[in-house]
Amino acid sequence: MKTRSMKWKTPMVVFYIFLVFILILFIQYVYLSISPNVYGINMQEFAANRNTYSTLLHAKRGTIYDIQGDILAQDVSSYTVIAYLDESRTGSSFKLYHVADKQMTAEALAPLLNMEVDEILDLLNRDVYQVELGPGGRGISEILKKKIEELNLPGIDFIESYKRYYPNGDFASYIVGYAKKQLVDIELDNTIKQEEMLVGELGIEVEYDELLKGENGYLSYQQDRYGYKIPDTPEINEPAIDGSDIYLTIDANIQRILESVIDENIELYDPEWVTINVMDAKTGDILGSASSPSFDPNKLNLTNYENPLTSFVYEPGSVMKIYTYMCAIEKGTYQGDQLYQSGYIDIEGTKIYDWNDIGWGNITYDRGFILSSNVATSNIMQNFLTKDDLKSCLESYGFGEVTDIKLPRELSGSLVFNYPVEVAAASYGQGITTTPIQHLQALSIIANDGYMVKPNIVSKIVQNGEVVYEREVSKSEQIVSQATIDKMQELMSAAINDEEGGAIGLDYRVDGLDIIGKTGTAEIYDAENGGYLTGWNDYIYSFSGIFPADDPEIIIFVSVKRPSNGLNTGIKKMTQSAMESIAKYKGYISNDTNDDTINEVNVENYVNANTSEVVEELENKGLDVVLLGEGEKIISQYPIKGTTLLTGDKIFLLTNAQEILMPDLTGYSKIEAIALLDLLDIEYEFDGYGFVTEQSIKVGEQITDKIKLTLKQKYEEENAED
Repeated sequence: MKTRSMKWKTPMVVFYIFLVFILILFIQYVYLSISPNVYGINMQEFAANRNTYSTLLHAKRGTIYDIQGDILAQDVSSYTVIAYLDESRTGSSFKLYHVADKQMTAEALAPLLNMEVDEILDLLNRDVYQVELGPGGRGISEILKKKIEELNLPGIDFIESYKRYYPNGDFASYIVGYAKKQLVDIELDNTIKQEEMLVGELGIEVEYDELLKGENGYLSYQQDRYGYKIPDTPEINEPAIDGSDIYLTIDANIQRILESVIDENIELYDPEWVTINVMDAKTGDILGSASSPSFDPNKLNLTNYENPLTSFVYEPGSVMKIYTYMCAIEKGTYQGDQLYQSGYIDIEGTKIYDWNDIGWGNITYDRGFILSSNVATSNIMQNFLTKDDLKSCLESYGFGEVTDIKLPRELSGSLVFNYPVEVAAASYGQGITTTPIQHLQALSIIANDGYMVKPNIVSKIVQNGEVVYEREVSKSEQIVSQATIDKMQELMSAAINDEEGGAIGLDYRVDGLDIIGKTGTAEIYDAENGGYLTGWNDYIYSFSGIFPADDPEIIIFVSVKRPSNGLNTGIKKMTQSAMESIAKYKGYISNDTNDDTINEVNVENYVNANTSEVVEELENKGLDVVLLGEGEKIISQYPIKGTTLLTGDKIFLLTNAQEILMPDLTGYSKIEAIALLDLLDIEYEFDGYGFVTEQSIKVGEQITDKIKLTLKQKYEEENAED
């Protein structure tokens, strides 16, 4: 009996264990059937997500153009070089699909990627399926990609991506700004994921970032275990909406004039900074804004993040005498032929001197303007105006508040003056602060018979081919009477042209062009120690100009801080050169060509066209054609299609020649040299400023390494020859 009992116990134990297991499974099944969440996980969503393919459809960032439709910023494809290292990629194929000969591959790629052979070998010897050949192989151009493809290296491939490209490099860069890739949180399938997106950080790129970036789309569908879409299952496809295109008011030809003027003079006069800004007097459109230091948005070599046009705030100096005089004339108390004693004036124990310390004896207030007398405006505040009069006038002229030009970080400056000495100083531009854009706006009052126009930087905005915004001229009510404007134009003309009266602005004259304007010299406030700096060059020189005088169309404002050579000679030379070139371009005065006009040439797309035919066509139009290689077809060009050039400008054409030898860059400006070297995808380094005088790779040699170019001013070259 005992033996039989033992035999029955074993099956029963097994039965009960099996029964418990079945009960647990049944309870789990019931739990799964009834409850939507298991251990805090929504099983329905979990199952769907396991079989759901979701991806973000990236919107193309809008393009930024100048007023003529030339591209200033655009999205372009770039490539990353990768190497497949795993032999399984080739498998049993007779053709190699992975890197087998690593030494040969490294030696072939090293000069193209600007990397050491050992550096590439270290990457190729890694125990991974594939590897990026960085840093030299990241973000390469289409031209370099083609060069690598021509090597037919097994296992070498490319990953295409996009980047923001600025075809003109350091060109209106503080206006255009820049955008760069950043990791941005994106909601996808109810989860937050990080995606790499272009984000604006400066200039128009950041001010209009929301419009430029567009709206990303979304694609989602059910897939099987092999990654294929399951038939007859729902698909969500929300297309991306590309960003808006923005057309600026910048005239590329005027911008190039300003950039060239600075480039040709910056090294010679070596200022802390210089900025030249030009506005259309009738519309308020900013036609050009150039400065130094500047930066190339492709390289982001910034030393300063503030836009000189809108965010440089400083004491303006004697250019403010324009507005003190205008205020007194408009009030009706001004007496231009009345005499005052120049030299100095004592205000509550403080002596204010004229710039030459001794003055010019008893002179009229009119002549005081021509001679830029500090004592004249100080006397005006004693006899013709009150503190409240001056402040009210300056505010009505737009000082002390932003112009709202739609550029980021615009500053308002300051109009704080209370005590008699402060009021007198404010009358000639000391103790108050302004920005260049405020001066352009205020000068528009004089150019428009007493009406002020608001500055504009955006001409129009286009979304999917439809114009959704177009700038309108914003003109104020008449702020100043016509009689006052007539008197101010008379005084500003004399300040430039009156030789007998000793006009301070004589050096700003341009033959054949009638200019009105006013010079300015301001001391620099010492923020750390108080008071003003006392060094021999501790000044900011400026110039306010309007031309042609009889029917104003152009307003120019120039500032130069602390030049190390030539003092105010630099601003005179740069301003005069800029005004003369603009006047020739606009047809106000004749140029040096035989037909007395500057011809515009619209650049077309010459890629894949016959080389000899293109060269003949462009030379007949008066362009300086620089041909790179002796190939029969054009494979790339600079500038791109849509650019407007002027007679005598250079155009670079890269041909399909097997070998491109080093061209002669002697005499090229820095801008021209950069354009050519970027087209050839050659790394470069500059020493100095101005024009190319020496190059490290000789003319006609093969290009195998970075080139170093020595630049010098024409002025230096002429002196060297003497």
